[in-house]
Amino acid sequence: MSQQHSAADPATTSALATTPRSDWWRDAVIYQVYPRSFADSNGDGMGDLEGVRSRLPYLRDLGIDAVWLSPFYASPQADAGYDVADYRAVDPMFGSLLDADALIRDAHELGLRIIVDLVPNHSSDQHEWFKRAVAEGPGSPLRDRYHFRPGKGAHGELPPNDWESIFGGPAWTRVTEPDGTPGEWYLHLFAPEQPDFNWEHPAVGDEFRSILRFWLDIGVDGFRIDVAHGLVKADGLPDLGAHDQLKLLGNDVMPFFDQDGVHAIYREWRLVLDEYAGERIFVAEAWTPTVERTANYVRPDELHQAFNFQYLSTSWDAAELKDVIDRTLDAMRPVNAPATWVLSNHDVTRHATRFANEPGLGTQIRLAGDRALGLRRARAASLLMLALPGSAYVYQGEELGLPDVVDLPDEVRQDPAYFRGAGQDGFRDGCRVPIPWTRAGSSYGFGAGGSWLPQPAEWADLSVEAQTGVADSTLELYRTALSVRRDQRDLGAGDSVEWLKAPAGVLAFRRGDFVCVANTTSEAVRIPAYGRVLVASGELTVTDDEAKLPGDTTVWWTTG
Repeated sequence: MSQQHSAADPATTSALATTPRSDWWRDAVIYQVYPRSFADSNGDGMGDLEGVRSRLPYLRDLGIDAVWLSPFYASPQADAGYDVADYRAVDPMFGSLLDADALIRDAHELGLRIIVDLVPNHSSDQHEWFKRAVAEGPGSPLRDRYHFRPGKGAHGELPPNDWESIFGGPAWTRVTEPDGTPGEWYLHLFAPEQPDFNWEHPAVGDEFRSILRFWLDIGVDGFRIDVAHGLVKADGLPDLGAHDQLKLLGNDVMPFFDQDGVHAIYREWRLVLDEYAGERIFVAEAWTPTVERTANYVRPDELHQAFNFQYLSTSWDAAELKDVIDRTLDAMRPVNAPATWVLSNHDVTRHATRFANEPGLGTQIRLAGDRALGLRRARAASLLMLALPGSAYVYQGEELGLPDVVDLPDEVRQDPAYFRGAGQDGFRDGCRVPIPWTRAGSSYGFGAGGSWLPQPAEWADLSVEAQTGVADSTLELYRTALSVRRDQRDLGAGDSVEWLKAPAGVLAFRRGDFVCVANTTSEAVRIPAYGRVLVASGELTVTDDEAKLPGDTTVWWTTG
């Protein structure tokens, strides 16, 4: 950009920053945009920042409070931008810094906040630090900013420890030294193109505090922290002593995840953030064994929110949902942090497809299941999520009821996990297919030049155009629910629910004058008519004092 804007510069301070809504983030609905799959402005088949900017009015009208943008930084795209080569530059495929600045300004004019992704656990192997570390050979001071180690075995031919990559295979890759000989190994918890930073080195912390200020000065309203639980590794990088380590994730504290040392980093970051006006926020992507450990990330002097993966992983089952809701609220209350609720994102199978299948298959599946059943449950689950106290996240396209695309041809798949023989099967491509805007066109309005992943023909009927104004469409359900959520004082912020007596398989709770009832069974049930119906995910029959609630349906009432 031609100049940097300081946080105090009145010319760049948004209306949101000058007249902030206090604690806006406690009950915010935040919409995740995956830029390459949202809207393409130049017809190259790839979404971009100008495309996002052009669709901001749609997001405003949907009724969300903030937009979280997945990475758009300069990157070789080995992992869809989560391999960052330059944290202060926009990748040309997405546009320029001027485009980012214009997007942020337009969003603020529309009353929307912008949260950007930050990737502090690892960089790209094309980051200048890493390229120089390899080129300078053993003993280079820059190698200390990553985890370079000599190998085990007589000739250093074995990895330094037994850690496995999240994408499959060893978490170590051996470099070829400048003289052409096999040399040291470097740690990468994800793809080999994503070397992990060594957060024990002070230069790493200094660099990221500078990066925070760079984007805060431009005007972003916060950061979603990728792999927030992974920055600090256990002293000595000890062997884990187990194979199939992916199966252990989320069940145990690992030597490379959820180490207590990460919290000192976030306390330093919070000091930076609090220098800026406008209530900027941090959101942690922190996979932890329990919601209680997740709560550690949102203590008053650390981060503001942490994704609730325990909730995302819960089946469409009343007893299981009640348990995770109670545990979440109980864990967040002592640290005075809002609970967060999320059903889908760019890394998991969309919930319209997960709920179309039998429970117990996890969050990463490639089975279409019963599409009609999945949509009914997805609509009901969305209303339940939006009724809970705290902040909710919506992944692009879930407001259209989009399923995962489970039959992508092998030749078009791009998830790096697909190309790692011992890893995941590349399921993430299915939830990243560009979303449809119109009934017609080479990419249903995504852009003039097709789309980087093929869209199913049936998506024409799921497009924004096809659903707008259709009373029972999923898009209009979301629009209505988000409008009601904003108008009802008992929705959103808070830290508790009052559970009501309900039939087996049914959740019912009260929050002031508001009542939510969710039937997770396949059979209709009779429930009290609690008052006036605000919104329902399916048709229900109401008499004077009783209602018949269909299976897999949620209804909101007001008693006031």
